[in-house]
Amino acid sequence: MGQVLQACLWLDKNRPDERLSNVVFMGMGEPLLNFDATFKAIDVLMDDLGLGLSRRRVTISTAGVVPAIERMCRLTTVALAVSLHAPNDEIRSELVPLNRRYPIHALLDACRAYLASQDVKATITFEYTLINEVNDTPKLALDLAKLLRDFRCKVNLIPFNPFPGSSYTRPSDARIEVFHKTLMDNGIRAMRRTTRGDDIDAACGQLVGRVNDRTRRAERYRYGSSPIFAPAQQIPIASTNN
Repeated sequence: MGQVLQACLWLDKNRPDERLSNVVFMGMGEPLLNFDATFKAIDVLMDDLGLGLSRRRVTISTAGVVPAIERMCRLTTVALAVSLHAPNDEIRSELVPLNRRYPIHALLDACRAYLASQDVKATITFEYTLINEVNDTPKLALDLAKLLRDFRCKVNLIPFNPFPGSSYTRPSDARIEVFHKTLMDNGIRAMRRTTRGDDIDAACGQLVGRVNDRTRRAERYRYGSSPIFAPAQQIPIASTNN
C-alpha cells in the first residue's frame, strides 16, 4: 500500500488528469506466501473508502501455491495470473522449483476451482516465459494448448530477458512467432508481452541477476582472495515468477 500511495501522490503532483487504474501483486516475492498482508492490502484497494478498484483491476500473480489458491475461492474475486512456463512437470520443476511440491495437475485443479467460484466472465492468465531451446518448441506449444483447452484463460508470452550469470538465452523472434501462432491456431488466446527496461537490466526477471551480481562483488571485496574464507560460489537461477 505504501507503493500504491507513492504512485498516487506522484500522479496528483505530475499528472493530475490521470489516476492509478491497475495493481498487480508481482515481482516482490510470492504474494500467496504472505497471504494475510496481501489480502489486507487488497481490501483497501477495492474498498469504496480506499481506492475503489474493481476486481478486474487487481491481479495476484503466483508461482502456484495450491492451498492458497484454494483458500482464495472463499475469499476474493480478484484476477489471478499463474506462472506456468512449461506444459509438463519435468521442465516446470526445473524452472519453477515449487512445482516439485505442487505439480501441474494439482495446480490446474486449484485454478479450475477458482474459476468455478467466479462469474462466467472470469478468466485466468497463464504466464509463460519463453526460453531458447528449453520450453519454446512447437511440440511444447501443442502440449500447452492441449493442457489448457478446457480453461477460460489467456496465455501471456514473455520472451526471456538475459541477465549476468544466466545460462538461459532469449529465443529468436521467429521461434517466438511460431510458438505464438501454434497456440492461436489451436484455440488458445495468447499475447506476446512487449519487453521494456532490458536496456538497463530492469526488465522482467533481470533485477534478481543484478542483485546477485552485486552480492558476489561485495563478498569478493570482503573475503579477498583467500581460499580459506571464500564463500561457496552461488549459481544464479532465472526468476520466472512475474
